[in-house]
Amino acid sequence: MTEIPKPTRFVGLDIHKEYFVATGVNALQETVFGPQRVDNQQLETWMHKHLTSQDAVVLESTTNTYEFYDTLLPQVHSVTVVHPPHVALITRAQVKTDRKAALGLAQLHAAGLLVGIWIPPQPIRDLRALIAERYKMVRLQTQAKNRLHSLLHRHHLLPPEGGDLFSPEHRNWWEKLALTPLEHVNVQCDLDTLEFAHEQLDRLQNCIAKAAAEDPRIPLLVQLPGIGILTAVTILAAIGKIERFPDAKQLVGYAGLGARVHESGKLFQTGRITKAGRRDLRHVMVEAGQQAARTHEHWKSELERLEPRIGRQKAIVAIGRKLLVAVWHVLAKEMVDRFADPTQVACSFFAYAYKVGVKNLPDGQSALQYTRAQLDRLGIGKDLTEIPWGSKTFKLPPSQLSEPAH
Repeated sequence: MTEIPKPTRFVGLDIHKEYFVATGVNALQETVFGPQRVDNQQLETWMHKHLTSQDAVVLESTTNTYEFYDTLLPQVHSVTVVHPPHVALITRAQVKTDRKAALGLAQLHAAGLLVGIWIPPQPIRDLRALIAERYKMVRLQTQAKNRLHSLLHRHHLLPPEGGDLFSPEHRNWWEKLALTPLEHVNVQCDLDTLEFAHEQLDRLQNCIAKAAAEDPRIPLLVQLPGIGILTAVTILAAIGKIERFPDAKQLVGYAGLGARVHESGKLFQTGRITKAGRRDLRHVMVEAGQQAARTHEHWKSELERLEPRIGRQKAIVAIGRKLLVAVWHVLAKEMVDRFADPTQVACSFFAYAYKVGVKNLPDGQSALQYTRAQLDRLGIGKDLTEIPWGSKTFKLPPSQLSEPAH
């Protein structure tokens, strides 16, 4: 195996919206280049003129990180992106200038004291952007509904009976309320906002469903209680490839669901969860824990065991952490959840098939054929012949799992 040569120069970049400042040091942390202030539009020209394959570049995570990373990587030895809290001595310095920040980054990198964060490939970036846009629309919708609810409370108005208060059928009721002209304008703006957010959410949901249908890892996650399409896509967008995490403990730490630990001398203390990780991953796992504790027998009993000792909220967080451990196992080993109930898993697959759209299922399968194929993939439900669905039952195709040899 060819050994990659070590860099001879370490270049720190302090990036801003319109310009960046670059400073280079050698392995002894002596300044050998810069500082130079360069407009961001001149990045490529500057890079080809001043950087070589022997330069190790370091920069903080910021708005332009991906653009700088993609542009610099083919030209230099390596590009390391660091999380701002990890270089707090620079970001919180009493005397901080662009030049000092760039020099500090370069010197810390030369000393081997910086740990880079993972830069996701473009498909993962797109998926994260899709999830973030959906969250933004949900928040926009919630804010508009809260303003309209506040209006009703302020004027002591009773909402109309039946149906969704914010459905298009009730728009005429809202517009005929006895309000001031300005309040009427605000109501119309909020109703338009709800209509816009609803349209955007439908569009985004279709994109998410299509992305889910194309990823064979999604069914592995959907088998777990409390995890639906949106949660599964959010998990995969947050973690990328599961191979990045050698064990479940590292994945738990990445989500910020691990406990704080203070060990010094004879003192050993643990505290609340660190919350030092991907917030979106942490939130969806806690939500999944709440759902699992309501619908799955094992997690119901787990909640009953934990709640008297640590309280309900902490118990839910603990269940979310345990579910994340299960996520690691089912993704890393492509295995069935050890607490899986074949009937519940079959119902999850059946619901998933319709949510992503039967037309998007592989090989032209029907929802029932897809359900059976995924059960066979996990090696469960061989004797399951039908799925209970509300007041109905649906007959499953026969399993292709072979009988065990005697």
